[in-house]
Amino acid sequence: MRHTLPIAPQFYVTAPQPCPYLDGRMERKLFTALQGDGVEQLNNSLSQQGFRRSQNVLYRPSCSDCSACLSARIDVSKFSPSRGQKRTLKRNQSLQRRATSPWATEDQYALFRTYLDSRHADGGMADMDVFEYAAMIEETPIRTRVVEYTDGDSSALTAVSLTDVLDDGLSMVYSFYRPDVPQRSLGTFMILDHIDIAKEAGLPYIYLGYWVPGSQKMGYKAKFNGLEVYTRGQWQPMDDPDAFNDMADPLMTDPIAEQVANIHLPDTRSARR
Repeated sequence: MRHTLPIAPQFYVTAPQPCPYLDGRMERKLFTALQGDGVEQLNNSLSQQGFRRSQNVLYRPSCSDCSACLSARIDVSKFSPSRGQKRTLKRNQSLQRRATSPWATEDQYALFRTYLDSRHADGGMADMDVFEYAAMIEETPIRTRVVEYTDGDSSALTAVSLTDVLDDGLSMVYSFYRPDVPQRSLGTFMILDHIDIAKEAGLPYIYLGYWVPGSQKMGYKAKFNGLEVYTRGQWQPMDDPDAFNDMADPLMTDPIAEQVANIHLPDTRSARR
């Protein structure tokens, strides 16, 4: 029986389950707990190596026969909005942004449920109740903000992003919005607004989660210029989405032991003093 936390984080692998992005594939995740001393350093370091946060866990896809899920981020210095994105900004200029501490509210949960029921009724989060939603928002050991967007005329809550503040950028952990106004492209708008926030704060990157070549669900991320993906142990510009189609080949997948051995961990000794 262990009575103290290990100095180095321990990594584990989930059981395989159907992939939500590519038909006929099975997914599994490599994960570690975000706890103990030096959690900020660990989160920063692993985020830069393709990991994502979910409450008190950091995870990265680690499928046995596919490496198609690629962590994506926008290099803010290389981004310029397209004509369509400029139109999206103009359509949503009445929205007002408010960044708060990570507290869940009834209005947020009502919007969250409307979004899930419309867009992801058969997804893994479809059955989340208000207590599970509160845990998703509030259980964070690092610097996290809830960014709310309200309509300037009615003050109605229109969109929400759960956003982590990293050393080198903003990580959009989860976003949801009104599904009944698709013409406003609210998901795209929130990313564009986070780019503005990063510019104001002097942060170089916006972390968007995973982009999957061949997945229509993830295609919108490829529309942002300045996009980079984490593959083969480094960040690479994604100039041509088709150039990454080979990542779905089983031969592109490294063994779990090799993946873990290649993870670079931060020196957290100073955080324990």
